[in-house]
Amino acid sequence: MRKKIVAGNWKMNKTTGDAESLVVALKAELANFREADVVLCPPFTALATVSRLVQGTHMDLGAQNMHFEKSGAFTGEISAEMLRDLYCHYVILGHSERRQYFHEDDALVNRKVKAALAASLHPIVCVGETLAERDAGRVEDVVCGQVRGSLAGLSAKELLDTVVAYEPVWAIGTGRTATSAQAQEVHAMIRKTLAEMSDATVAQSVRIQYGGSVKPGNAKELFSMPDIDGGLIGGAALDAKSFIDIVRAAV
Repeated sequence: MRKKIVAGNWKMNKTTGDAESLVVALKAELANFREADVVLCPPFTALATVSRLVQGTHMDLGAQNMHFEKSGAFTGEISAEMLRDLYCHYVILGHSERRQYFHEDDALVNRKVKAALAASLHPIVCVGETLAERDAGRVEDVVCGQVRGSLAGLSAKELLDTVVAYEPVWAIGTGRTATSAQAQEVHAMIRKTLAEMSDATVAQSVRIQYGGSVKPGNAKELFSMPDIDGGLIGGAALDAKSFIDIVRAAV
């Protein structure tokens, strides 16, 4: 039985003061919540603040990106070791915005995934198709190709330490959401691909989140699908009540 996981991706939002206010509100309802794993992924500038605030709770800290090298002359980058030093447990990798705006491809994402796992971080690896790719009937080719490329060379144990997040690009921040049936169909494709990369037992244990305009009103239906193991939440994660309602929809 896979435990649901709901992660809030704050993207480039919230100052440290804003972050503190949001986490204090979340702690009031979720500090002792154990029915699903809850992960907060603030911007880098707020990681230390959120790390301090979630200590002693059942909420985990995540980052939104990282570099694949341990250290060096990489101005503006953050390493896995730096994230671990702040007690990060998760890191989002290969988000569609990183792929689109910063031209990250599967090979680069794969290097980051391996570096994260080597540092005992759980990567949340994002995959998803554009509207043009969906309309062209290329969903399986695109999404499963990203899964194979981004997770290439991982052992069974490493796959089990990884979370996959299916985020159709056309549904991120647009207000459009894949129907529960559409989302389930792609999640099943991803699980089948994981079985081909490893075996059925591993594939049945890997958690696959859905992301893309998840709101309190649609979360319950999405999370009830057999292959959807929670959500990677964007805009709704910036509002305490909305995020809390989505987390509670996971049980």
